[in-house]
Amino acid sequence: MDAHWAWVAAIGLGLFHGLNPGMGWLFAVSNGLQAGRGGAVWRALWPIGGGHLLAMAAVLVPVALLDRALPHDAVLQLGAALLLIGFGLYKLWMPRHPRALARVGPRRLTLWSFLMATAHGAGLMLVPAFLGLGHAGHHADHAAMLPAGVSAAVLMVAVHTLAMILAAGLVAWLVYRYLGLRLLRSAWLNTDYLWAVALIIVGGAALVV
Repeated sequence: MDAHWAWVAAIGLGLFHGLNPGMGWLFAVSNGLQAGRGGAVWRALWPIGGGHLLAMAAVLVPVALLDRALPHDAVLQLGAALLLIGFGLYKLWMPRHPRALARVGPRRLTLWSFLMATAHGAGLMLVPAFLGLGHAGHHADHAAMLPAGVSAAVLMVAVHTLAMILAAGLVAWLVYRYLGLRLLRSAWLNTDYLWAVALIIVGGAALVV
């Protein structure tokens, strides 16, 4: 994976995470409906995004430090791939999703978002892209111009989270504006199995890239 594709992967995963209702956009819709104002939808996205960013950083920053300490990138690449595949199989075996929604304050919403992203293994999905970025930097003529280590991890987390907020915000606004309680009262949009399959696919790709 070259540097360009690593960033494309980080942004694409951000959009995918934002579209997943398990990452928080349903809470944004719920807050908007209970407040009766569209602004409450957008305000809820920032603590959701903050929690997601912290969850991504909690995975990627340690990986960046390990990447500098270990002599071979292949060790981390293999470990990340096996973790992704194992976590995906676990999610297929034991899917979980919230049974109720409520209006939640910003601090609790940030904590909830952090815990949910961590429980879904969302940060693990970024590891192959980050390792691909580092591998490209080591072998590029312009390596000195590329961010490296912790700086690259922080930048990738920020770009990823921004893409996640944009996708989640778009979906939340469309649901709030045009679907509303019809969606929330009908059925949970269960993407747990899709998420589990995505984890396994990303892990499998990390084994062969």
